Amino acid sequence: MRKLVCLTSLLFLFAVGTYAQMAQTAQTAKKSLYERLGGEAAISAVVDDFAQRVLADPRINQKFAKSNAPRLLYFLKQQICAATGGPCKYQGRDMKTAHKNMGITNGEFNALVEDLVATLNKFNVPKPEQDELLAILAPMRSQMVEVQSDATGTPLPANFKPAPPLPEKKIKEGPFPKKKGSMKSAKRR
Repeated sequence: MRKLVCLTSLLFLFAVGTYAQMAQTAQTAKKSLYERLGGEAAISAVVDDFAQRVLADPRINQKFAKSNAPRLLYFLKQQICAATGGPCKYQGRDMKTAHKNMGITNGEFNALVEDLVATLNKFNVPKPEQDELLAILAPMRSQMVEVQSDATGTPLPANFKPAPPLPEKKIKEGPFPKKKGSMKSAKRR
């Protein structure tokens, strides 16, 4: 009888443990990629590092010679936030329009992806989240690449017209929606 009670107790503990593990797995699966990446602060830090890496990379930095850096950061953060299930609504140009006449090559796009992966690794983003983010961004390749070549470091064509800078007020407000009751939203009233 005592063995039966012990066995029943062990089975019960195993069942409770298994249920708890399944519940935690289900909870993780319900979280958006935005949440799993760490939300606003983490996305902002990753985009800032990524942009610095890209602007220092001679394989692709010429393509950003005429770009307005604050505008680029603003819309890149907003786009990543929206694409990963965050509270943002991307309000920038579509990728085809934004990259028109930049003459981006396959090689330069690949270099951009390598820089993104290096940044994600620097921030210890787990492989499943990296893969999910890259899968979300992959369709942009066909909208950005204009030159079928493995070349990198090609000059920005003279006919490229960059988007105008954003108003200073918009940059200060930031790309992320303000939370109700936050200090930032209270200051604007």
